[in-house]
Amino acid sequence: MRLWSRLSTMQEPTGAGGYALPAVSAGLIMAVPVVDFFLPPDIHLAHILVVPVALVAVFSGPRRGAATALLAVLALVVAGVERRTLATENVLVELVSLILLSVLLVLFSHLRERGQHEMAGLRRVSEAAQGVVLRSLPKRAGPVVIASAYRSAEAGARLGGDLYAVARAANATRLLIGDVRGKGLGSIGDSETVLGAFRAAAHRQAPLPELVATLEASVRWDLAEFANPRVEADVGERFVTAAVVEIPDHEPYVHIVSCGHLPPLLLHEGTATFLNVAQPAPPLGLGGLAESAYTPTTFVFAPGDRLLLYTDGVTEARDRHGTFYPLLERAAAWADLRPGPLVEAMTEDLQAYVAGPLDDDMAAVALQREGF
Repeated sequence: MRLWSRLSTMQEPTGAGGYALPAVSAGLIMAVPVVDFFLPPDIHLAHILVVPVALVAVFSGPRRGAATALLAVLALVVAGVERRTLATENVLVELVSLILLSVLLVLFSHLRERGQHEMAGLRRVSEAAQGVVLRSLPKRAGPVVIASAYRSAEAGARLGGDLYAVARAANATRLLIGDVRGKGLGSIGDSETVLGAFRAAAHRQAPLPELVATLEASVRWDLAEFANPRVEADVGERFVTAAVVEIPDHEPYVHIVSCGHLPPLLLHEGTATFLNVAQPAPPLGLGGLAESAYTPTTFVFAPGDRLLLYTDGVTEARDRHGTFYPLLERAAAWADLRPGPLVEAMTEDLQAYVAGPLDDDMAAVALQREGF
């Protein structure tokens, strides 16, 4: 099945290299009547003519497949004329069988090619829609250098249940990273709600606790509005863990409000340390179930320091023995890397550690403060 999946997604080759298979197939077809002429009467090579037709139709597209099929039919006719057996029952059956198989192969190739074009169009639309929801982060916001990495657990999807966004406020950079309960394309709706609320409110002058309260209200409204009435626990089972970070332009600090999210990782002078907030709040969507105080925790974030924010697709990734990915241990080796190489090294190392597709969506954002 895996081999067939690869074959079905192959595109018709273009350029000079795309003519190699049809040219070789044509040479083999034309060789059949020549070789057939010297063979004993009881040995006939006509049955192999369908092989190059099938190869060209599958790998080079319907047009070249049809041309190859026509050449194969002509080669069979020439071989029959040479041997004066064209009107015999045996050769006529071979001729009809070759024509029917060729028609089926060319038709299959045509349908596959049309399906590929439709799928490519749908993929472009999907990528454009997903790009609107999860926009690429800027490489720089104020004095902060930014790099990010994203991997969806669902094949063919660029966006899943993880999310991030950056916004500029007056004299500060604000960043959101979150993880919607669930994974893949099914969680895009909740991701869009959180991202939309953050983009609408983050650039305002409201304090960080007020910004997080706005996110909580938006998520709760959305969950209540679109909850499944047949499932009583639908709202309680849908939530978003998130961390909202604010980095002042002219102060060596970072302010963090965590709503049930994983602690950011501070890389400072060759060391890696988790920044555990003092008063974490419930995940977004669950704040209405208890009194939530969105109190920021402040940490030192000096020029040259790096901050790594991530989702549980990183920390809960396992190797073939079931051991969780040791992010803290691995991050110490990357403490001196700038954000771009840092997320690249982490992503490559994570993929090698898992040695296969990820079981959950993964997002990571690396930040570095430049000088004042």
